[in-house]
Amino acid sequence: MSIPTPNRQLFINGDWKSPVLNKRIPIINPSTQEIIGDIPAATKEDVDLAVAAARAALSRNKGADWSSASGSVRARYLRAIAAKVTEKKSHLAKLEAIDCGKPLDEAIWDMDDVAGCFEFYADLAEKLDAKQKAPVSLPMETFRSYVLKEPLGVVALITPWNYPLLMATWKVAPALAAGCAAILKPSELASVTCLELAEICKEVGLPPGVLNILTGLGPEAGAPLAAHPDVDKVAFTGSSATGSKIMTAAAQLVKPVSLELGGKGPLIVFDDVDLDKAAEWTIFGCFWTNGQICSATSRLIVHQSIATEFLNRIVKWIKNIKISDPLDEGCRLGPVVSEGQYEKILKFISTAKSEGATILTGGSRPEHLKKGFFVEPTVITDVTTSMQIWREEVFGPVLCVKTFSTEEEAIDLANDTVYGLGSAVISNDLERCERVTKAFKAGIVWINCSQPCFTQAPWGGVKRSGFGRELGEWGLDNYLSVKQVTQYVSDEPWGWYQSPSKL
Repeated sequence: MSIPTPNRQLFINGDWKSPVLNKRIPIINPSTQEIIGDIPAATKEDVDLAVAAARAALSRNKGADWSSASGSVRARYLRAIAAKVTEKKSHLAKLEAIDCGKPLDEAIWDMDDVAGCFEFYADLAEKLDAKQKAPVSLPMETFRSYVLKEPLGVVALITPWNYPLLMATWKVAPALAAGCAAILKPSELASVTCLELAEICKEVGLPPGVLNILTGLGPEAGAPLAAHPDVDKVAFTGSSATGSKIMTAAAQLVKPVSLELGGKGPLIVFDDVDLDKAAEWTIFGCFWTNGQICSATSRLIVHQSIATEFLNRIVKWIKNIKISDPLDEGCRLGPVVSEGQYEKILKFISTAKSEGATILTGGSRPEHLKKGFFVEPTVITDVTTSMQIWREEVFGPVLCVKTFSTEEEAIDLANDTVYGLGSAVISNDLERCERVTKAFKAGIVWINCSQPCFTQAPWGGVKRSGFGRELGEWGLDNYLSVKQVTQYVSDEPWGWYQSPSKL
């Protein structure tokens, strides 16, 4: 199936603009390793233009066009974007599949979530109007106080390649709902659908400069955007190493950041479970989205009494996974996003083996696929806590396994990580699940499942997985500033100083 990739430019001030230096980056289909198009490569010169456009959008007509418009005005645009995404869902999903290797069924699901996210924040934008001037209870009757929630200003949104349009939407939708003007910088490894979002913004008549989209390399576009003095906040999803650099740049200007970074999530399986149900959730928690999920529960911690039988069951489930071109019907595992990621994952597996671990299943390219960046679903046993495979994020379809004998031991193993994003426990004993939930050092806990994500619920991590929360009302708060307003309402003078008229 031939799906042409649209030829786009940068999206600045409501229109397509060629990069100042006319640089472009090839798009490589990870299934075929063929170049299927290219995207514009922004540099600092383009960043300056986009930031200026965003700043102008905030102040245009004294803010009445966007930043100080009612939430219901902004909601109309968000709903129009949602409707266009739904209308173009099939096309957008196919573009995403050939751009990042995501199985088509997953990509279609993502597009539904994109539309739902814009709809959700349209509702919150409307509700924001009613929350303005929320009263603050004071101990003195001579004062009246209330709170205003105002947009932070110009925000930089830097997003990853594993959920190209959805992760962008998690930031774009609440930022626009809040009344901010935004510059989106998606990953250069998967930018195609984000550029199509720009086309949708043109079609619905979003005011110029409210959303600008710059594709390009991190050092050339992302770094100058994060460090720009006229950017009021940076929201980033990606690697912990890059997140640290963004924090450093923002600190120079005392600029707020929110970071959703890496993970090495645990999944504890106790000995009272239905083995097939637990096996499916285990492989879904690690191999969904081709294993490229920061919240992946990629460390299986299984009770020693069921370990052998459970792992045998997992291997049988894995053998039934269809690994193919993402556009093939029934595909459940596609290629990883790039040659660099492919080589990195195979190196992780090779290192684990050299350190003494056992490759129970997988570990290489599927025999029936001669091209593309495909990695078999891999399960690694005989792992020690000092091994690289236990400690570092692979970001690929690789599950490492340890056994435990007591609940306390399982919790210690689960928390033995510098990360703290996703975590999961599977057991029929719900009281035990509650104890484990409280003991997990993580921002997200799943009970008897792994990876479900809902727009209404907060998303984010602790420790080196970052800070701040996306989605739900917490996602909107990311882009709002709280202003206290206090008024003296008494007719009496304050009376602290002696009046000159009484001297």
